[in-house]
Amino acid sequence: MDSKDQASAMLSPNMIVPRGVKETGSIFEWYSQMRGQAPVHYDEERRSWDVFLYDDVHRVMSDYKSFSSQTRRGMSGQDSDMLLMMDPPKHKKYRSIVNKAFTPKAVEAMGPRIAEITHKLLDRVDSDAGMDIIRDLSFPLPMIVIAELLGVREEDRELFKGWSDTLVEGFSGMEETPQQLAARKNQASRELYGYFMKVIERRQEPQQDLVSALLTAEVEGEKLDLPHLLSFCLLLLVAGNETTTNLIGNTIICLTEEPGRWRQLVDNPGLLDQAIEESLRYRSPIQGMVRKAIADVELGGQMIRKDQLITAWMGSANRDEYKFEQAGQFRIDRHPNPHMAFGMGVHFCLGAPLARLEARTALNVLLDRFPNLYTQQGQSLRLLPSPMVYGVQQLPVRF
Repeated sequence: MDSKDQASAMLSPNMIVPRGVKETGSIFEWYSQMRGQAPVHYDEERRSWDVFLYDDVHRVMSDYKSFSSQTRRGMSGQDSDMLLMMDPPKHKKYRSIVNKAFTPKAVEAMGPRIAEITHKLLDRVDSDAGMDIIRDLSFPLPMIVIAELLGVREEDRELFKGWSDTLVEGFSGMEETPQQLAARKNQASRELYGYFMKVIERRQEPQQDLVSALLTAEVEGEKLDLPHLLSFCLLLLVAGNETTTNLIGNTIICLTEEPGRWRQLVDNPGLLDQAIEESLRYRSPIQGMVRKAIADVELGGQMIRKDQLITAWMGSANRDEYKFEQAGQFRIDRHPNPHMAFGMGVHFCLGAPLARLEARTALNVLLDRFPNLYTQQGQSLRLLPSPMVYGVQQLPVRF
C-alpha cells in the first residue's frame, strides 16, 4: 500500500536537522538570522528551499496551485492516500467525508470527558513531590482521548506512544544513518497500519467511536475506502497526540518561565484562551511543513524550480518582526494574533478544535487545583529530537 510507505514522512519529510540549527544551537536564533540574511534560502544538504518570513510562508501554505502538498509518492508512483498530502479537488472531497464524523459539535461534546480524564490523571500526583507535566498529564491525556475516539484498547496505549514518537523523529546524525531512521519509521507505520486493520475488522457492528463514524460517513454517495480510512487514523494518532502533548507542555513553559504569569491566569482565567493562542505563536508545536513547486515560481526574489521542495517554517513566520509587534516576547494579552501554528489554507489542521479544547480543559483544571504551580528557574529542558516538532521531553513542576 503506497500510503503505508509514506506515513513515516508525514510530519518530518526533511529528516536531517538544518545545519543552521546545529550551528546556532537554537531553532529560534536560526530563524532570526535567516529572516534578516536569507529569508528564501536553498539548503544543499537537505535539497530543500527554506522560507522564513510571514508573507512568504503564508503564500506557500495557502497557494495550492503553485505549491503542492503531494511531496511524495508510493513505490508504484501513485499519489499519496494521506489527507495531509492531497491537493484540491481530491483533498476537498475526502476532507468533506472526514468532516462528517469530526464536527465541531462532536468535538465540543468531549469537554466533560476530557475534564474527567484530567482529574483522574492529577489524582495520581503526589502534591508534595510535584509532577512531570509531560509524563503525568500532557502525554497520557491526548493519548487516552485519541485512543477512546478510535476504539483502541487501554492495554495498547503505550504502543501508540512509541509509534507516534518514531514517526515524528528527526535525524540528528548522532546514533544512526538516515537510512536506519527511515527503516524504523517504515516499520512503525507498518505496525500501525496492521493494528488499525484489526480495529476496523472488529467493526462488524457500529460502535460509539470515530472509526465507526468514519466507516459510515459519506459525501455524494461516496465513503472512505480502506487506504484513506487507514491514512486518516494514522494522521489523527500522530498529529493529534504530538500537537496536543506539546501544546500543553509549551504553554506551561510560557506561563512559568517568568514570575507572576501563572498567578495572572489564576486571578484572570478569562485570559486563558489568549494565553494558549500566544503559546501557539511563540512556541509552535509544529514548526514547519513541506510543499513542492508545481512549476517554476518566483518567491522572495529567488526562482524555485518545478518539483523542488520548500519547507515553510511556520515557527519563524510566527516570530516575524514585520508581522507581530514585540515578536520575540510572550504577551498573554496579544490581540490580534494571526499565527499559523495550525497551518493555513485548505490544509488548516482538522484537529485544531480538539487540540485547543484539550489544552483549555487541562489548563483550567491545573489552574484550579494548583494555583501555586511553578517550574524551577534555570533548569535544563531537553527538546524533542525533531526539527519539525517543538516540545520538551520532560517538564518537572512543583506546587
